[in-house]
Amino acid sequence: MNVKRIYRLWRREGLKVPKKQRKRRRLGSSDQGCIRHRAERKDHVWAVDFVHDRTVDARPLKWLAVIDEFTRECLALEVARSIKATDVIDVLAELFRVRGVPGHIRADNGPEFIARSVRGWLERSSVRPLYIEPGSPWENGYVESFNGRFSDELLDREMFYTVPEARSMGTAWRLDYNHRRPHSSLGYRTPAEFAASCSEPCSATLRKSPSSQYHQPTLILVGP
Repeated sequence: MNVKRIYRLWRREGLKVPKKQRKRRRLGSSDQGCIRHRAERKDHVWAVDFVHDRTVDARPLKWLAVIDEFTRECLALEVARSIKATDVIDVLAELFRVRGVPGHIRADNGPEFIARSVRGWLERSSVRPLYIEPGSPWENGYVESFNGRFSDELLDREMFYTVPEARSMGTAWRLDYNHRRPHSSLGYRTPAEFAASCSEPCSATLRKSPSSQYHQPTLILVGP
C-alpha cells in the first residue's frame, strides 16, 4: 500500500481528493520580520480585529473593533452582516478625521487588512501597518483581550434579532466600557478618564499610576 494506490482507490470511490495548495507568503511572515511596537502615547498604536457572531436566524454578524493600545479605549465598534476592505477604510478614515492620524495600526493577516487598497491608503495617510505573524494572536494581545471581554459580557449573553438591535446594544456596552469601567493597568481609571488626562508626557502619567460611513454599518465613535 502506497500513496499512489490510495489515491487511485480514493478516486474510484468518488471521494473528493484535495488539491495541493500552493503556499503563499503572507505580510506577517517571519521573512518580513514582524517587529512589535509598544504604544508609548495616545494614538501611537491602534489595534483592529474582527469578532464573529450570529443573529437568532443564524445569519452572520461581523463586528470590527478598533482599540487604542495606550489608553485602552474602544475607538469604534462596527457591526454589519459583512465588512470588506473598503468598509475598513471608511471606518478608519472617519476616525482619522475625528481623532487624528495614529502612528501605527496593528492587525492580523485577514484579507480585509492586507488588501492592496488598505495598504495603499495607509501609506498615503503616513500610517505604518504592523502585521502580526500568521497564527500568532498573542502578538495582538490588547485587542484580543478586548474581544474576549466583549464576547463574555455581551455576545455570549445576548440574543440579537437584527443588525440595528446589535448595534444599539453594542453602543451601550462600548460606552460602559469606556466611561464606567475602571482598568487596573490605567491606575484604576476608566479608559476615557485616562485618555482625558493624557497630554504629551502621557507615558509618564501611566508609569506613576498605582498599577504598572459608509452605507450599511454605522460608525460608533468615542464620546466626550
